[in-house]
Amino acid sequence: MRKIVGKVTAEEKNEIQTLFERRNGLNELAKIVTSDNNELYEKLVKDLGETGTKFQNWWNRMGEKYQWESINGSNWEIDFDTCNIYLTDNN
Repeated sequence: MRKIVGKVTAEEKNEIQTLFERRNGLNELAKIVTSDNNELYEKLVKDLGETGTKFQNWWNRMGEKYQWESINGSNWEIDFDTCNIYLTDNN
């Protein structure tokens, strides 16, 4: 199932898109950074945690602001081209 449940502004979309791209970049970096380089590894872990928290906070804030429909076992996704928010079934 995938259904449109709302829309965000271009500014709101830009905020989550930046976090999305940063999180993906950090996840890619995590695949090659080892704990041998302790300083870089610790910075990466901290940045991943902070970015993940900001990412989730954006979804929580927007969900509350717009009162999007939600269902247990489903999640929201954004279409960066249209700013539409979809409710998708994880099954």
